[in-house]
Amino acid sequence: MESSSPTLPCSRRKFLSSCAACAGGMLVGPRLARAGAVSPTRGKPRIRLVFCETANDVPIWPNVGYDFDSRRNTILKLLTEGCPDLQFLTTRLMDDPAEADGVLAKDGEVDGYVVCVQGLGWGNDIVKLCATGKPTLLVDNLFGGSGLFLSRQTRIMGLGHPVDWVSSSNDQDILRSVARFALLAEGQSAAEVANAFRRTRRANTPKYGGAPCSFDPVPERDFAEAIEELGRKRILVVGGGWGGDEFRNAAKQVLGCEIRAIEFAELKAAHEAADRDQAQEIAARWMETAQEVVEPQRAEIEKSAAIYLGMKHLIDEHGAHGISVNCLGGFYGGHLSAYPCLGFTQLNDDGLVGGCEADQMSALTMAAMGSLTGRPGFISDPVIDTSKNEIIYAHCVAMTKAFGPDGWTNPYRIRNHSEDRQGASVQSLLPVGYMTTTLEINPVTKQVLQHQARTTGNNDSDMACRTKLAAVVKGDIEKLTEEWRMGWHRVTFYGDLRPQVAQLCDRFGLELIEEA
Repeated sequence: MESSSPTLPCSRRKFLSSCAACAGGMLVGPRLARAGAVSPTRGKPRIRLVFCETANDVPIWPNVGYDFDSRRNTILKLLTEGCPDLQFLTTRLMDDPAEADGVLAKDGEVDGYVVCVQGLGWGNDIVKLCATGKPTLLVDNLFGGSGLFLSRQTRIMGLGHPVDWVSSSNDQDILRSVARFALLAEGQSAAEVANAFRRTRRANTPKYGGAPCSFDPVPERDFAEAIEELGRKRILVVGGGWGGDEFRNAAKQVLGCEIRAIEFAELKAAHEAADRDQAQEIAARWMETAQEVVEPQRAEIEKSAAIYLGMKHLIDEHGAHGISVNCLGGFYGGHLSAYPCLGFTQLNDDGLVGGCEADQMSALTMAAMGSLTGRPGFISDPVIDTSKNEIIYAHCVAMTKAFGPDGWTNPYRIRNHSEDRQGASVQSLLPVGYMTTTLEINPVTKQVLQHQARTTGNNDSDMACRTKLAAVVKGDIEKLTEEWRMGWHRVTFYGDLRPQVAQLCDRFGLELIEEA
């Protein structure tokens, strides 16, 4: 479906299974210089505007019922009014990888591409769309397509095509970069246009700075004792586990931590046997201490409390230190009658591990740094916002005791789960003004990813996950974005934990990769 009009008529998310500073005025580099020049266009350059979307009647990012039409028309209006010297041909992809071939079959009609990743349709082949050799701008719809956008960056940028990107909460940043397509009418090459995209983005990305971090001394723990404690830890993983047996074996062999796989049936039985009176008491306490209960009814919160009691029973029965559950698969597969989000928050606040989505790597990271620091980690789906040099850590689970079980409690709200507007989850309003260290520990590759950021606020957007901790990246946000690896998730801890991470890497022979 195509149109040159900004009023294109238009009427899933698949489950979420060092630093070299860049000078603002330098060219992109050899990878783009290889792209050949194009002849000056006759008349207005023709730009294919591709909207990568997905059905909005299922649980997705941004959220079920999201108005893709409105967002699409906002961008069309912005670009057609702001770039009168360009002609836009619009089309949509709807989560089918084959649809990219249909778009590229008409490659001869256009001089360049803008690929807008609107929603989390993992089947939209944005790598192929960015590999035409024509100048291409990849644009994220923040809290919409961010997982696809970020997880494909390394492949896209590594191909060496004339591509740059925009990931910004300020739509003017999209306009500023798209306007550079006009250089094609002057006979500039695809590489020169992509360089202009990049210079424009860099010019509008602030550097790390601002207020100093709040004083936050991380408690010193005896390293040998912490490693011994880690070796005694056991983490349960329910209903799967990313990386399977290979990861579990590596976790035991490299770090000494056992990850034990159990079936949904065991958690379901523990949930059904949970004391309902006790669940009511726990739910009442959660509601009383919350800043606000927004969507969920008491009955839903009581179901969440019963799931928590079931998880706690399994932890005690197996002599474990934490649990990670395939929550989405469990809920939609009929294995769980409520989300475990509130229970995860309670476990993390109590000094245990409550991990999302049966993500074994993140659960292991939480267990390891918990031993070294006594602090919980926040698993998230990160989002990049260059307009503020920020990374936003987003998920529907987070601790409310960022400094450990004996630390102070930050405010929180009880919300429904954002993607489907069902169940109960946590919107934790995490502390602002503190240094954080974000990690993933991978025992299979024997690597540790690390970056740091200073927290600046809690984003209250209704799109995507409920808790959204914003933080200014310390280092190079471009490097962080373009060299993203090891899946989407990251685990964020409060404090400057570089000394502890360095000790861990030295003790176990792990490679430390500074992401930013």
